Amino acid sequence: MLSVLPPEADRRTPVVVLAGFAGLAAVGVGQVADALCQDATGTVVVHHDLDQLREGIVHRTVRGATYETSDVLELAHGCVSCTLRMDLLPLLRTLAARDSVDRIVLALDPAFEAEAVCQAIDTVVVAGILGRVDAPAGRDVRVDAVLSCLDADRWLADATGEETMAERGLARADDERTVAQVAVGQVEFADGVIALGPVAPGAEADRGRLGAVLARLVPDAPVLWADDPYALTAFRVEALLARIPAHARRGRVFDAHAPLLRGQPPLTSDYGVTLLEFAASRPFHPARLHEALDVLFDGVVTARGRMWLATQPDEVAWLESAGGGLRVGSAGRWLAAMSEAELAQADPDRRAMAALRWDDQFGDRDISLVILVHDADPTEIRTALHWALVEDDELRLVERSPERVAQWEDPFGSWHADPCADTDSAALPIEDVKSPRGEAK
Repeated sequence: MLSVLPPEADRRTPVVVLAGFAGLAAVGVGQVADALCQDATGTVVVHHDLDQLREGIVHRTVRGATYETSDVLELAHGCVSCTLRMDLLPLLRTLAARDSVDRIVLALDPAFEAEAVCQAIDTVVVAGILGRVDAPAGRDVRVDAVLSCLDADRWLADATGEETMAERGLARADDERTVAQVAVGQVEFADGVIALGPVAPGAEADRGRLGAVLARLVPDAPVLWADDPYALTAFRVEALLARIPAHARRGRVFDAHAPLLRGQPPLTSDYGVTLLEFAASRPFHPARLHEALDVLFDGVVTARGRMWLATQPDEVAWLESAGGGLRVGSAGRWLAAMSEAELAQADPDRRAMAALRWDDQFGDRDISLVILVHDADPTEIRTALHWALVEDDELRLVERSPERVAQWEDPFGSWHADPCADTDSAALPIEDVKSPRGEAK
Protein backbone atom coordinates (compact mmCIF):
# COMPACT_ATOMS: atom_id res chain seq x y z
CA MET A 1 0.00 0.00 0.00
CA LEU A 2 3.03 2.27 0.16
CA SER A 3 2.34 4.69 -2.66
CA VAL A 4 4.50 5.18 -5.74
CA LEU A 5 2.74 8.46 -6.44
CA PRO A 6 4.71 11.68 -5.95
CA PRO A 7 3.95 13.19 -2.51
CA GLU A 8 1.97 16.07 -4.00
CA ALA A 9 -0.40 13.59 -5.71
CA ASP A 10 -0.93 11.45 -2.61
CA ARG A 11 -3.72 12.77 -0.39
CA ARG A 12 -2.90 10.56 2.60
CA THR A 13 -1.49 12.25 5.72
CA PRO A 14 2.34 12.25 5.62
CA VAL A 15 4.26 10.63 8.47
CA VAL A 16 7.85 11.41 9.46
CA VAL A 17 9.44 8.61 11.47
CA LEU A 18 12.22 9.58 13.90
CA ALA A 19 14.47 6.82 15.22
CA GLY A 20 17.46 6.97 17.52
CA PHE A 21 19.37 4.76 19.88
CA ALA A 22 19.56 5.53 23.59
CA GLY A 23 21.65 8.40 24.92
CA LEU A 24 22.50 11.38 22.73
CA ALA A 25 20.59 9.91 19.78
CA ALA A 26 17.40 9.65 21.85
CA VAL A 27 17.89 13.26 22.91
CA GLY A 28 18.16 14.17 19.25
CA VAL A 29 14.86 12.43 18.46
CA GLY A 30 13.13 14.53 21.11
CA GLN A 31 14.71 17.76 19.93
CA VAL A 32 13.87 17.14 16.28
CA ALA A 33 10.27 16.32 17.21
CA ASP A 34 10.01 19.50 19.29
CA ALA A 35 11.42 21.63 16.48
CA LEU A 36 9.03 20.22 13.87
CA CYS A 37 6.05 20.46 16.19
CA GLN A 38 6.63 24.05 17.31
CA ASP A 39 7.23 25.31 13.79
CA ALA A 40 4.01 24.06 12.17
CA THR A 41 0.54 24.20 13.71
CA GLY A 42 -0.63 21.21 11.67
CA THR A 43 2.15 18.90 12.85
CA VAL A 44 1.36 16.40 15.61
CA VAL A 45 4.05 14.46 17.48
CA VAL A 46 3.30 10.99 18.85
CA HIS A 47 5.62 9.33 21.35
CA HIS A 48 5.26 6.06 23.27
CA ASP A 49 7.55 5.77 26.30
CA LEU A 50 8.27 2.06 26.81
CA ASP A 51 10.43 2.30 29.95
CA GLN A 52 7.77 0.48 32.00
CA LEU A 53 6.78 -1.97 29.29
CA ARG A 54 7.82 -4.95 31.40
CA GLU A 55 5.09 -4.00 33.87
CA GLY A 56 2.57 -3.70 31.03
CA ILE A 57 2.52 0.10 31.19
CA VAL A 58 3.11 2.48 28.29
CA HIS A 59 3.07 6.27 28.54
CA ARG A 60 1.71 7.89 25.39
CA THR A 61 2.13 11.56 24.56
CA VAL A 62 0.42 13.39 21.70
CA ARG A 63 1.30 17.04 21.24
CA GLY A 64 0.93 19.87 18.80
CA ALA A 65 2.18 23.44 18.73
CA THR A 66 -0.40 24.59 21.29
CA TYR A 67 -1.41 21.47 23.23
CA GLU A 68 -0.19 18.23 24.78
CA THR A 69 -2.06 15.18 26.06
CA SER A 70 -0.63 12.28 28.04
CA ASP A 71 -2.19 8.89 28.68
CA VAL A 72 -1.14 5.78 30.57
CA LEU A 73 -1.91 2.58 28.67
CA GLU A 74 -2.17 -0.71 30.52
CA LEU A 75 -1.50 -3.72 28.32
CA ALA A 76 -2.47 -7.23 29.37
CA HIS A 77 0.65 -8.49 27.60
CA GLY A 78 3.34 -5.84 27.71
CA CYS A 79 5.39 -6.03 24.52
CA VAL A 80 6.46 -3.80 21.66
CA SER A 81 4.23 -5.46 19.09
CA CYS A 82 1.16 -5.13 21.32
CA THR A 83 1.83 -1.41 21.69
CA LEU A 84 2.16 -1.14 17.93
CA ARG A 85 -0.98 -3.10 17.05
CA MET A 86 -3.27 -2.00 19.86
CA ASP A 87 -2.48 1.71 20.06
CA LEU A 88 -0.03 3.22 17.58
CA LEU A 89 -1.63 1.95 14.38
CA PRO A 90 -5.23 2.80 15.38
CA LEU A 91 -4.02 6.22 16.59
CA LEU A 92 -2.49 6.94 13.17
CA ARG A 93 -5.81 6.29 11.45
CA THR A 94 -7.66 8.43 13.99
CA LEU A 95 -5.26 11.37 13.65
CA ALA A 96 -5.28 11.16 9.86
CA ALA A 97 -9.05 11.72 9.89
CA ARG A 98 -8.70 15.10 11.63
CA ASP A 99 -8.73 18.17 9.41
CA SER A 100 -6.38 19.93 11.83
CA VAL A 101 -3.60 17.36 11.29
CA ASP A 102 -1.38 18.01 8.27
CA ARG A 103 1.57 15.84 9.30
CA ILE A 104 2.31 13.22 11.95
CA VAL A 105 5.75 12.85 13.49
CA LEU A 106 6.46 9.51 15.17
CA ALA A 107 9.20 10.01 17.77
CA LEU A 108 10.03 6.34 18.31
CA ASP A 109 11.16 4.89 21.62
CA PRO A 110 14.54 3.13 21.15
CA ALA A 111 12.76 -0.22 21.59
CA PHE A 112 10.85 0.36 18.34
CA GLU A 113 12.54 -0.41 15.03
CA ALA A 114 11.59 1.94 12.22
CA GLU A 115 11.49 -0.84 9.63
CA ALA A 116 9.06 -2.87 11.74
CA VAL A 117 6.84 0.16 12.30
CA CYS A 118 6.77 1.03 8.60
CA GLN A 119 5.94 -2.50 7.56
CA ALA A 120 3.17 -2.65 10.16
CA ILE A 121 1.71 0.60 8.81
CA ASP A 122 1.54 -1.04 5.40
CA THR A 123 0.37 -4.55 6.29
CA VAL A 124 -1.28 -4.89 9.72
CA VAL A 125 -5.06 -4.52 9.48
CA VAL A 126 -6.59 -2.11 11.99
CA ALA A 127 -10.15 -3.07 12.85
CA GLY A 128 -12.94 -1.66 14.97
CA ILE A 129 -12.58 2.07 14.28
CA LEU A 130 -16.03 3.62 14.16
CA GLY A 131 -16.93 4.81 10.68
CA ARG A 132 -13.79 3.38 9.07
CA VAL A 133 -13.38 0.20 7.05
CA ASP A 134 -11.00 -2.40 8.44
CA ALA A 135 -7.65 -1.76 6.74
CA PRO A 136 -3.97 -1.09 7.43
CA ALA A 137 -3.03 2.39 8.62
CA GLY A 138 -1.38 2.81 5.22
CA ARG A 139 -4.83 3.42 3.79
CA ASP A 140 -4.87 6.79 5.58
CA VAL A 141 -1.18 7.71 6.05
CA ARG A 142 2.01 7.48 4.02
CA VAL A 143 5.59 7.41 5.27
CA ASP A 144 7.11 10.62 3.95
CA ALA A 145 10.57 10.13 5.48
CA VAL A 146 12.51 8.11 8.02
CA LEU A 147 15.16 10.10 9.90
CA SER A 148 17.71 8.40 12.14
CA CYS A 149 19.65 10.21 14.84
CA LEU A 150 23.01 8.83 15.92
CA ASP A 151 25.72 9.69 18.43
CA ALA A 152 28.67 10.47 16.18
CA ASP A 153 31.19 9.46 18.87
CA ARG A 154 29.57 6.12 19.79
CA TRP A 155 27.70 4.82 16.77
CA LEU A 156 30.56 3.04 15.01
CA ALA A 157 31.59 1.27 18.22
CA ASP A 158 27.97 0.24 18.81
CA ALA A 159 27.59 -0.90 15.21
CA THR A 160 30.62 -3.21 15.42
CA GLY A 161 30.23 -4.62 18.94
CA GLU A 162 28.80 -7.84 20.37
CA GLU A 163 26.73 -6.56 23.31
CA THR A 164 23.05 -7.46 23.33
CA MET A 165 20.26 -4.98 23.93
CA ALA A 166 19.42 -6.79 27.17
CA GLU A 167 23.02 -6.55 28.38
CA ARG A 168 22.94 -2.82 27.69
CA GLY A 169 19.74 -2.60 29.77
CA LEU A 170 17.66 -1.50 26.78
CA ALA A 171 15.42 -4.55 26.39
CA ARG A 172 13.91 -7.54 28.12
CA ALA A 173 16.17 -10.40 29.17
CA ASP A 174 14.72 -12.64 26.43
CA ASP A 175 15.41 -10.08 23.69
CA GLU A 176 18.46 -11.41 21.85
CA ARG A 177 18.89 -8.55 19.42
CA THR A 178 22.36 -7.06 19.58
CA VAL A 179 23.12 -3.38 19.92
CA ALA A 180 24.87 -3.62 16.55
CA GLN A 181 21.80 -5.02 14.82
CA VAL A 182 19.65 -2.16 16.07
CA ALA A 183 22.27 0.54 15.44
CA VAL A 184 23.00 -0.62 11.89
CA GLY A 185 19.35 -1.31 11.11
CA GLN A 186 18.24 2.16 12.21
CA VAL A 187 20.69 3.86 9.87
CA GLU A 188 20.37 1.41 6.96
CA PHE A 189 16.61 2.04 6.81
CA ALA A 190 16.93 5.84 6.99
CA ASP A 191 16.16 8.36 4.29
CA GLY A 192 18.16 10.99 6.17
CA VAL A 193 20.68 10.89 9.03
CA ILE A 194 21.34 13.37 11.83
CA ALA A 195 24.81 12.86 13.33
CA LEU A 196 25.07 14.47 16.75
CA GLY A 197 28.00 15.61 18.83
CA PRO A 198 31.08 17.81 18.36
CA VAL A 199 34.36 16.51 17.00
CA ALA A 200 36.71 15.88 19.90
CA PRO A 201 40.26 17.26 19.55
CA GLY A 202 42.36 14.78 17.62
CA ALA A 203 39.34 12.72 16.55
CA GLU A 204 38.99 14.17 13.05
CA ALA A 205 39.99 10.83 11.46
CA ASP A 206 37.30 9.00 13.45
CA ARG A 207 34.69 11.44 12.19
CA GLY A 208 35.98 10.97 8.66
CA ARG A 209 35.71 7.20 9.05
CA LEU A 210 32.10 7.55 10.22
CA GLY A 211 31.30 9.70 7.20
CA ALA A 212 32.86 7.11 4.92
CA VAL A 213 30.77 4.34 6.50
CA LEU A 214 27.54 6.35 6.11
CA ALA A 215 28.36 7.16 2.49
CA ARG A 216 28.49 3.43 1.74
CA LEU A 217 25.75 2.19 4.04
CA VAL A 218 23.14 4.77 2.97
CA PRO A 219 24.58 6.51 -0.10
CA ASP A 220 21.34 8.30 -0.99
CA ALA A 221 20.63 9.63 2.52
CA PRO A 222 21.66 13.24 3.19
CA VAL A 223 23.49 13.73 6.50
CA LEU A 224 23.02 16.65 8.88
CA TRP A 225 26.02 17.09 11.20
CA ALA A 226 24.98 18.84 14.41
CA ASP A 227 27.42 19.56 17.23
CA ASP A 228 24.66 20.37 19.72
CA PRO A 229 21.34 18.49 19.60
CA TYR A 230 19.71 21.23 21.67
CA ALA A 231 20.50 23.73 18.93
CA LEU A 232 18.61 21.85 16.23
CA THR A 233 16.07 24.09 14.54
CA ALA A 234 13.06 23.34 12.39
CA PHE A 235 14.76 25.19 9.53
CA ARG A 236 17.73 22.79 9.56
CA VAL A 237 15.55 19.69 9.87
CA GLU A 238 13.17 20.83 7.13
CA ALA A 239 16.18 21.53 4.93
CA LEU A 240 17.38 17.97 5.53
CA LEU A 241 13.93 16.62 4.61
CA ALA A 242 13.99 18.68 1.42
CA ARG A 243 17.32 17.10 0.43
CA ILE A 244 15.94 13.55 0.51
CA PRO A 245 15.83 12.38 -3.12
CA ALA A 246 12.55 11.56 -4.80
CA HIS A 247 13.55 7.91 -5.22
CA ALA A 248 14.24 7.38 -1.48
CA ARG A 249 12.66 4.27 0.01
CA ARG A 250 10.33 6.22 2.39
CA GLY A 251 9.37 3.24 4.48
CA ARG A 252 9.42 0.60 1.76
CA VAL A 253 10.65 -2.78 2.96
CA PHE A 254 12.77 -4.60 0.39
CA ASP A 255 12.89 -8.39 0.22
CA ALA A 256 15.96 -10.59 -0.07
CA HIS A 257 15.91 -10.47 -3.89
CA ALA A 258 16.11 -6.70 -4.21
CA PRO A 259 19.40 -5.18 -5.44
CA LEU A 260 22.08 -5.32 -2.75
CA LEU A 261 23.80 -2.13 -3.93
CA ARG A 262 21.12 0.56 -3.89
CA GLY A 263 22.03 4.10 -4.83
CA GLN A 264 25.56 4.82 -5.96
CA PRO A 265 27.88 4.05 -3.02
CA PRO A 266 31.59 4.74 -3.48
CA LEU A 267 33.42 1.56 -4.44
CA THR A 268 36.82 2.98 -3.53
CA SER A 269 38.47 2.89 -0.10
CA ASP A 270 38.28 5.94 2.19
CA TYR A 271 39.67 6.10 5.75
CA GLY A 272 40.11 2.32 5.49
CA VAL A 273 36.38 1.89 4.78
CA THR A 274 35.63 -0.35 1.81
CA LEU A 275 32.50 -1.82 0.28
CA LEU A 276 33.42 -5.34 -0.82
CA GLU A 277 31.35 -7.28 -3.35
CA PHE A 278 31.64 -11.07 -3.47
CA ALA A 279 29.97 -13.02 -6.26
CA ALA A 280 30.27 -16.64 -7.39
CA SER A 281 28.47 -18.97 -9.78
CA ARG A 282 29.16 -22.09 -7.71
CA PRO A 283 27.83 -22.96 -4.23
CA PHE A 284 29.42 -22.82 -0.82
CA HIS A 285 30.41 -26.00 0.99
CA PRO A 286 28.37 -25.42 4.17
CA ALA A 287 30.94 -26.78 6.65
CA ARG A 288 33.75 -24.68 5.18
CA LEU A 289 31.49 -21.64 5.00
CA HIS A 290 30.65 -21.99 8.68
CA GLU A 291 34.35 -21.87 9.48
CA ALA A 292 35.08 -19.05 7.02
CA LEU A 293 32.40 -16.74 8.43
CA ASP A 294 34.69 -15.84 11.34
CA VAL A 295 36.25 -13.24 9.03
CA LEU A 296 33.00 -11.23 9.19
CA PHE A 297 33.11 -10.68 12.95
CA ASP A 298 36.05 -8.28 13.29
CA GLY A 299 36.47 -4.99 11.45
CA VAL A 300 33.19 -5.40 9.54
CA VAL A 301 30.19 -3.12 10.01
CA THR A 302 27.69 -5.26 8.15
CA ALA A 303 27.38 -8.00 5.55
CA ARG A 304 24.29 -9.17 3.72
CA GLY A 305 23.31 -11.11 0.69
CA ARG A 306 22.05 -14.26 -0.97
CA MET A 307 23.88 -17.58 -0.82
CA TRP A 308 23.71 -20.93 -2.61
CA LEU A 309 24.52 -23.82 -0.30
CA ALA A 310 25.48 -27.09 -2.00
CA THR A 311 23.41 -29.17 0.43
CA GLN A 312 20.25 -27.08 -0.05
CA PRO A 313 19.91 -26.65 -3.84
CA ASP A 314 16.30 -25.45 -3.74
CA GLU A 315 16.58 -22.85 -0.96
CA VAL A 316 17.97 -19.31 -1.18
CA ALA A 317 20.00 -18.72 1.98
CA TRP A 318 20.08 -15.15 3.27
CA LEU A 319 23.04 -13.92 5.33
CA GLU A 320 22.92 -10.77 7.41
CA SER A 321 25.44 -9.57 9.98
CA ALA A 322 26.01 -6.53 12.15
CA GLY A 323 29.10 -6.22 14.30
CA GLY A 324 29.80 -9.45 16.15
CA GLY A 325 26.48 -11.13 15.34
CA LEU A 326 25.36 -12.97 12.24
CA ARG A 327 22.24 -14.79 11.09
CA VAL A 328 21.56 -17.14 8.22
CA GLY A 329 18.03 -18.11 7.21
CA SER A 330 15.83 -19.00 4.27
CA ALA A 331 14.75 -16.41 1.72
CA GLY A 332 12.48 -18.68 -0.27
CA ARG A 333 13.25 -20.82 -3.29
CA TRP A 334 15.43 -20.31 -6.32
CA LEU A 335 13.43 -19.66 -9.47
CA ALA A 336 15.01 -22.77 -10.99
CA ALA A 337 13.44 -24.87 -8.21
CA MET A 338 9.94 -23.43 -8.61
CA SER A 339 6.96 -24.99 -10.31
CA GLU A 340 5.30 -23.21 -13.23
CA ALA A 341 2.57 -21.97 -10.90
CA GLU A 342 5.14 -20.58 -8.45
CA LEU A 343 7.06 -18.90 -11.25
CA ALA A 344 3.92 -17.16 -12.41
CA GLN A 345 3.65 -15.55 -8.96
CA ALA A 346 7.33 -14.53 -8.76
CA ASP A 347 8.29 -10.87 -8.91
CA PRO A 348 8.72 -9.81 -12.59
CA ASP A 349 11.83 -7.74 -11.82
CA ARG A 350 13.45 -10.73 -10.13
CA ARG A 351 12.66 -12.93 -13.13
CA ALA A 352 14.05 -10.36 -15.55
CA MET A 353 17.32 -9.99 -13.65
CA ALA A 354 17.67 -13.77 -13.32
CA ALA A 355 17.22 -14.19 -17.06
CA LEU A 356 20.33 -12.09 -17.69
CA ARG A 357 22.54 -14.57 -15.86
CA TRP A 358 20.62 -17.83 -16.30
CA ASP A 359 22.78 -20.97 -16.38
CA ASP A 360 21.65 -24.02 -18.37
CA GLN A 361 22.63 -26.35 -15.52
CA PHE A 362 21.92 -24.37 -12.35
CA GLY A 363 19.45 -21.69 -13.43
CA ASP A 364 19.52 -18.57 -11.24
CA ARG A 365 21.50 -20.13 -8.38
CA ASP A 366 24.48 -18.02 -7.40
CA ILE A 367 26.14 -16.16 -4.54
CA SER A 368 25.94 -12.41 -4.11
CA LEU A 369 27.23 -10.70 -0.96
CA VAL A 370 28.03 -7.11 -0.03
CA ILE A 371 30.37 -6.52 2.93
CA LEU A 372 31.07 -3.12 4.51
CA VAL A 373 34.58 -3.20 5.97
CA HIS A 374 35.95 -0.51 8.27
CA ASP A 375 38.98 -2.12 9.94
CA ALA A 376 39.72 -5.42 8.20
CA ASP A 377 41.66 -6.67 5.18
CA PRO A 378 39.27 -7.10 2.22
CA THR A 379 41.72 -9.54 0.61
CA GLU A 380 41.58 -11.79 3.68
CA ILE A 381 37.78 -11.79 3.59
CA ARG A 382 37.67 -12.54 -0.12
CA THR A 383 40.23 -15.34 0.26
CA ALA A 384 38.29 -16.97 3.10
CA LEU A 385 35.04 -16.90 1.14
CA HIS A 386 36.71 -18.31 -1.98
CA TRP A 387 38.10 -21.14 0.16
CA ALA A 388 34.56 -21.96 1.27
CA LEU A 389 33.32 -22.50 -2.31
CA VAL A 390 33.05 -26.05 -3.61
CA GLU A 391 36.04 -27.24 -5.60
CA ASP A 392 35.82 -28.61 -9.14
CA ASP A 393 35.42 -32.26 -8.10
CA GLU A 394 32.78 -31.25 -5.55
CA LEU A 395 30.95 -29.19 -8.17
CA ARG A 396 30.73 -32.28 -10.36
CA LEU A 397 29.03 -34.07 -7.46
CA VAL A 398 26.61 -31.16 -7.13
CA GLU A 399 25.76 -31.62 -10.80
CA ARG A 400 25.54 -35.41 -10.93
CA SER A 401 24.90 -36.72 -7.41
CA PRO A 402 22.83 -34.24 -5.38
CA GLU A 403 21.68 -37.09 -3.12
CA ARG A 404 25.31 -37.65 -2.03
CA VAL A 405 25.89 -33.92 -1.54
CA ALA A 406 22.80 -33.78 0.67
CA GLN A 407 24.67 -36.01 3.15
CA TRP A 408 27.48 -33.49 3.67
CA GLU A 409 27.80 -31.84 7.05
CA ASP A 410 25.54 -28.77 7.07
CA PRO A 411 25.60 -26.44 10.10
CA PHE A 412 22.90 -24.38 8.36
CA GLY A 413 20.34 -27.15 8.32
CA SER A 414 18.17 -25.14 10.72
CA TRP A 415 17.88 -21.49 11.74
CA HIS A 416 21.37 -20.34 12.59
CA ALA A 417 22.99 -17.51 14.48
CA ASP A 418 26.60 -16.70 15.26
CA PRO A 419 28.40 -16.71 17.57
CA CYS A 420 27.05 -20.25 17.89
CA ALA A 421 24.72 -20.47 20.88
CA ASP A 422 21.27 -21.62 21.87
CA THR A 423 18.99 -18.97 20.41
CA ASP A 424 15.30 -18.57 19.92
CA SER A 425 13.94 -16.52 17.06
CA ALA A 426 10.71 -16.12 19.02
CA ALA A 427 12.63 -13.96 21.50
CA LEU A 428 12.51 -11.10 19.02
CA PRO A 429 9.85 -8.82 20.45
CA ILE A 430 8.32 -7.69 17.18
CA GLU A 431 8.88 -10.59 14.85
CA ASP A 432 5.22 -10.60 13.85
CA VAL A 433 5.47 -7.16 12.22
CA LYS A 434 9.15 -6.94 11.32
CA SER A 435 10.11 -7.98 7.81
CA PRO A 436 12.62 -10.83 8.23
CA ARG A 437 14.94 -10.92 5.24
CA GLY A 438 15.45 -14.57 6.10
CA GLU A 439 12.92 -16.53 8.11
CA ALA A 440 14.06 -19.30 10.41
CA LYS A 441 13.80 -22.70 8.83
